[in-house]
Amino acid sequence: MDRSAEFRRWKAQCLSKADLSRKGSVDEDVVELVQLLNGREQFFTTSSCAGRIILLDRGINGSDVQKQNCCWLLVTHKPCVKDDVIVALKKANGDAILKFEPLVLHVQCRQLQDAQILAVRSTHGLEVPLTHKGKLMVTEEYINFLIKIANQKMEENKKRIERFYNCLQHALEKETISMTSYPKEKIKEKNNSSYTHKNKRNPGKACGKYITEENNKELENDDHDDPGISVTIFPEDY
Repeated sequence: MDRSAEFRRWKAQCLSKADLSRKGSVDEDVVELVQLLNGREQFFTTSSCAGRIILLDRGINGSDVQKQNCCWLLVTHKPCVKDDVIVALKKANGDAILKFEPLVLHVQCRQLQDAQILAVRSTHGLEVPLTHKGKLMVTEEYINFLIKIANQKMEENKKRIERFYNCLQHALEKETISMTSYPKEKIKEKNNSSYTHKNKRNPGKACGKYITEENNKELENDDHDDPGISVTIFPEDY
């Protein structure tokens, strides 16, 4: 089976699986973006989050920020209010942290040139400790201040999702026009030439900033079982 057929099989298999996220469905603000990617033969999403405000309790002994080992005191994909956070904080036994996390998409791409139209990591986040060993370390006034910042970031994140969607849609439409305007042989030759040129100019960064170093190493192995390229998207400047 060729790599394109294997990618299609893998895509169908992954998209047919049940949603195992806590919510059990794609977030409303990112549904159209996920559908846009999954509607193209060269992409499919493996997980997504439109952005959220969360309150985590690490526990009295843990210092890790690994969410799987934390107690989720509050999570919302919409703006929140101070009273909800105060009530949730009463359940904290350890070090509670208020966080805002922006849009995250995990996308599998068929090949390198497909990954090159996607975006990169953003620093548009927030993480602030509020309690220590169950004791509140800040004032309610400060909590209210933090919530306003988190809500502002949530609104900005929504605008960024819309801009990213529009830019991606435009790029895909432009790619489609380009693909139908030139013979497949010429496109393949052009892609191979571009990749070879980048390789010679900077072998360590041939894949650009769109994929991780581990993925770059995987590309060098022709016998690798993975038929695609995995990309994590944290949109920022779009």
